[in-house]
Amino acid sequence: MKAIEVTGTVDEKGQFLLDRPLENFAPSRVRAIILFPEVTEEAEIDPDDTPIEEVKASLKRALQQAKAGQTRPISELWERIDAE
Repeated sequence: MKAIEVTGTVDEKGQFLLDRPLENFAPSRVRAIILFPEVTEEAEIDPDDTPIEEVKASLKRALQQAKAGQTRPISELWERIDAE
């Protein structure tokens, strides 16, 4: 027996839907072990996953600043990066 790990979602009917199709497997019956997160587990938060509304607001501010000429030379930005 061969094992692979896949992810998916259990829908409102209790059926398991794979996130993407299995490739290179002939049609056959399979056995599955479904792992559910514990109710007490908090959802993992990706620190790089900025909400879309926040990204849009930041881009809008940046565009307004650029139009108003409120820009900085790239050399100044590099100096700030090197300092951190």
